[in-house]
Amino acid sequence: MPELNFWNNDAEIQFFNDALQSFSTPEQLFYNLANGFFAYVPKGSDAEGQTLQSRNSLIGHFTEKWCRDFLSPLATEMGLFAVNGVECEELGLTKKSRADLAFCTTESNTQIASNIKVIFEIKMSVVSNYQYARRTNVVSFLGDYKSHQGNPALLRSDSMLKAIGKSINIRVSGLSSTKIPIVILGNSPITVSYSHKVDFLKKAGVIQGFLSLNPRPTEGNDFIVSTTGLGFQTISDITVLKTIIRQLVNTNMNYFSSMLPKNELGNIISIAAQERTDIAKAEKFLLLIRA
Repeated sequence: MPELNFWNNDAEIQFFNDALQSFSTPEQLFYNLANGFFAYVPKGSDAEGQTLQSRNSLIGHFTEKWCRDFLSPLATEMGLFAVNGVECEELGLTKKSRADLAFCTTESNTQIASNIKVIFEIKMSVVSNYQYARRTNVVSFLGDYKSHQGNPALLRSDSMLKAIGKSINIRVSGLSSTKIPIVILGNSPITVSYSHKVDFLKKAGVIQGFLSLNPRPTEGNDFIVSTTGLGFQTISDITVLKTIIRQLVNTNMNYFSSMLPKNELGNIISIAAQERTDIAKAEKFLLLIRA
């Protein structure tokens, strides 16, 4: 099966080169500082009043396509299609809020919930810093994310909150969402402040994991590789990634959430326990807790 490399500095340079060749201007892609064009403002430098927003949609489109290409061979192995921009009314995935990527049984952008086997929300950006030489039209690596002032990808609180919010919106859309795993794909570590949160979200079943597809986001080892409960993991082995996704797609999981008085919950457990098999007990429990 053909495989692409994990996210790395070459992928980021490719993004800049592709964008420049597609008629994006250096000013849309880089901070135009007194001493040159930079992907991020280097530490110790002045942003000179600039805030770079024009790159966001460009890198968003690039990373969504990159993830599709990266995961398509696995989808094909499983008899599925990797589809960008999936809409599904049952799951609250509208034209304004599509799924970035999903594994589906058909190749259409418009899906019914039963055709969607896993949803991927993509929160990736340019991670490292680069300098663009206008005279030679060359983009060169300058330093990892610790060398600049920006917070890329999953290191941004707003990216984390958007990912969590989108996942919750899908989860509360109705019963159709209870069997579909949701995975957040990133290309950076997370902050310490989100370590317990991502583990709780995984344990609660809201999100089935935050996965970074960038094995070496920094030149050192001083970053969160994975959290205690594996709510966040940095993936460096394609076999591990395949195993995680296959288990999510092939395991008949059910999301449930409720807040009931203990006596009512105990009564539901007692009734469900009267069923003969474990699966029947689980089905009865889910039926009663959602009643």
